[in-house]
Amino acid sequence: MRTFDFAPLYRSSVGFDQIANMMDRVLSTDGTTPSYPPYNIEKLDNDSYRISIAVAGFSDADLSVEVRDKSLIVSARKAEEEEGKTYLHRGIATRAFERRFHLADHVQVTGAAHVDGMLHIELQRQVPEALKPRQIEIKSDVKAIEKDVVDAKSVN
Repeated sequence: MRTFDFAPLYRSSVGFDQIANMMDRVLSTDGTTPSYPPYNIEKLDNDSYRISIAVAGFSDADLSVEVRDKSLIVSARKAEEEEGKTYLHRGIATRAFERRFHLADHVQVTGAAHVDGMLHIELQRQVPEALKPRQIEIKSDVKAIEKDVVDAKSVN
């Protein structure tokens, strides 16, 4: 596997630590990403997303959805199995799992629902008004521009 050195990026940029850390994290995985449980990530519109995770065999009490340090952490632990059950075939996996999703800036988890063996997690990007683009009015009146200019006087 190829490794990349991001040290020059750290030395020559300010404020891009998150991007470099994310690239370092993605490139450092050895390709053994877990495939259980399967999930989908949907983009519903420009600022809305949904993560759907197949959690057949788990009840609401077995599931946990938590947001911590810009990460969405979904985990499940099955309660102890009832004694006395004998399975001839056990194809429904109910093993414990933990899935982590890194959240971008201003992405908030707005809700979660467990329906028909699927855990749906709703996400919304909520950009503050101060960061949204705004249109600046262009004036053509010369007097308005001169009014805003401050005259500087010589001190000496």
